[in-house]
Amino acid sequence: MSIENVSQELAKTLHLHLDNDHLKWMEGKIDSIIEDKSSKDLYLTYSLMASKINPIPLDKMPSGENKVVQYLEAQNANLLQIGRVYLLIRVLEADENFFFNKVENIIQVSDTGELETFLKFLVLMPNSGNYRNVAVEALRTNIATIFDAISLNNPYPSMFFNDQQWNQMYLKAAFMERDLSLITDIEARANKDLVRIISDYAHERWAASRKVDPYFWRPVGRFLNDTLVEDMNRLFLSEDEKENMAAALACSISENPKAKALLENYPQIKNKLDQGLISWSKIN
Repeated sequence: MSIENVSQELAKTLHLHLDNDHLKWMEGKIDSIIEDKSSKDLYLTYSLMASKINPIPLDKMPSGENKVVQYLEAQNANLLQIGRVYLLIRVLEADENFFFNKVENIIQVSDTGELETFLKFLVLMPNSGNYRNVAVEALRTNIATIFDAISLNNPYPSMFFNDQQWNQMYLKAAFMERDLSLITDIEARANKDLVRIISDYAHERWAASRKVDPYFWRPVGRFLNDTLVEDMNRLFLSEDEKENMAAALACSISENPKAKALLENYPQIKNKLDQGLISWSKIN
């Protein structure tokens, strides 16, 4: 996911919502920070934005389709969030070598709401891969809003996490009972280690007589081994129709002959699959 002209599109959005006094204050502060290379003014302006810009929902967007506008809408961005992200992007665009550490300092001392904003819009930052440590650290939290900010409706993990980090995020999302359908690129980031982890986790849940979210199985299709085929058979035998559907979807994309044969054993479910009546969106 490549997003271009971010600061320009954010500026357009801010101009649609802020009055002239607040716009002049914001742009003047940013220009001064860049010209003077003032860390102090950067920190102060970032803090003052909370008193200058209201966190109101956006009711106007720049005309024309572009990825920045689409992303703001997907994240339900408010005006204060956009203002703060705009400030950080502008100074980084001007001199990333100087301001990178200063932006990192802002993140390190941010409160929950500020950190949530940064994580949600991390993908918009210049050279956003440089902040992977911040994103990975967010996976350790037990604060749902922080975890959701990096893991849900966010392409950043798919773009920059290695398999171990991705797998950690996916398993914790299941453990925290988050909406797995909101994780970006689940099938694209599927890997053998994750499939093994999914099976192990499911067996632990079953041993404790606990349910497993049927959507949890979405990554397994391309990696079905004999153990996973047995797991799929258990799903087919379940009284939960969504588990039946998950098994059918997984087996349908598998190249394992045992998985293909297993699907044939359940013709009623396979017929629904062939008719397009079964999809992951219907499982959510």
